[in-house]
Amino acid sequence: MTDPASLPLKDIHLPANISWWPPAPGWWVLFGVALLTLILTLYFYRLRKRRMYSAVNMARQELARIKSRYEASRDAGDCVRSISILLRRLCISVFPRAETAGLTGAEWLAFLDGAFPGKAFSGNAGKTLLEVPYRKHVDKKEVEPLLVFCFDWIEAVAEAKTRP
Repeated sequence: MTDPASLPLKDIHLPANISWWPPAPGWWVLFGVALLTLILTLYFYRLRKRRMYSAVNMARQELARIKSRYEASRDAGDCVRSISILLRRLCISVFPRAETAGLTGAEWLAFLDGAFPGKAFSGNAGKTLLEVPYRKHVDKKEVEPLLVFCFDWIEAVAEAKTRP
């Protein structure tokens, strides 16, 4: 027999470490699903934000038209009815429909106060909003503060809804 130390053998070679690149097909699928989820989330977030912003923007324009119509005709009843309709439409567009659509009376005014700093609608402005559409004669001094509160309320809603 021959001496094993004298044989021209080389030491045992281990295979190279497995590289992390390229990943297995399952990782590619997982990466694609995650990327698609991120893209769709951003798309729907922007779409929702744009829809809310456009509703607020349209409400601003409509309130300006209501004010100019009121200044031209001085019909306080029509002005308050239009403001009430506008506030309802804006609330249904911006807030969840189930939360806002069925509100009436004091609950409606409390909801309006929730988005506004202070309790403007629970006071005289809210009373004007609830009672004027059913009165024959309306004092024009009741309408002007309501218009101011509505402009401020729309701005407060716009600011609250655009903050993350």
